[in-house]
Amino acid sequence: MKTLITTITALMIGLPLLGQVEERGDTTAIKFGKTQILIIGGNEDDTDWESVEDSLSVDSIDVEDSRPRKSEAHWSGVSLGLGMMMARGFDNSFPNHPYWKNDPARSQTWELNLLEKKFNFGTPYVGLTTGLGFRFDSYAFNDNYLLQGDADTIFAVLDTNVTYSKNKLKASYVTIPLLLEFNTSHRASKSFYLATGVIGGVRMTSKTKRVGDLDGKEFKEKNKGTYTLNPFRLDATVRMGYSGVGVFANYSLLPLFDEGKTVDIYPLTFGLSFNF
Repeated sequence: MKTLITTITALMIGLPLLGQVEERGDTTAIKFGKTQILIIGGNEDDTDWESVEDSLSVDSIDVEDSRPRKSEAHWSGVSLGLGMMMARGFDNSFPNHPYWKNDPARSQTWELNLLEKKFNFGTPYVGLTTGLGFRFDSYAFNDNYLLQGDADTIFAVLDTNVTYSKNKLKASYVTIPLLLEFNTSHRASKSFYLATGVIGGVRMTSKTKRVGDLDGKEFKEKNKGTYTLNPFRLDATVRMGYSGVGVFANYSLLPLFDEGKTVDIYPLTFGLSFNF
């Protein structure tokens, strides 16, 4: 019994020094951040100390934090997907320019997004996300086409002398997103999310890569050049998922090549994203 009385006395003396104390009749409430402890007792003169052990109740209750919470963004991480060259109206046939009909199964795109920042709109469930990332595109041609052109035009001719196992146009970009993001929780690890907006980009490098067989010998060839690629890109994007895993789709609002150099091409990319 002395031990119990000593414990209660220590609680009544020490706990107020660490938290906020509020008396409610026979009940004393002590708050520690999000935790509230209730000590229920009676009049000191009427207390039957033999029954204190059975009647004393201490409850721990979560108290809603009055401070506004900030939710985490879903941009930083790695995204992997496939790409298709599309003409206006989501047509990928290119009847007058068959060399632009790429092979989506061998045309990869991947993103490395390193920085992110989310500005909440007074609530942890809606915000504006921006950041910084890098994008790497690789478009595989269906046949043995060689890109040709000059400052005024870009086209491709069929190479009948070599069989290519790889024949790709590759480009890399630095990217900055501007996304309106909705989420169901302020904790990214427990949140469903939907983000939509645009991703701007500036081209860093571009080249062609070919691997083929000539006279029974394998050869590899890389040629750097601009290939009249548009130095800028602007993609409309939709990204959704749960926790750190999601899906995305990007559609270019700017043509892949400089205007007037060839038929307008608007790449469509889609795949999986993994956030960290």
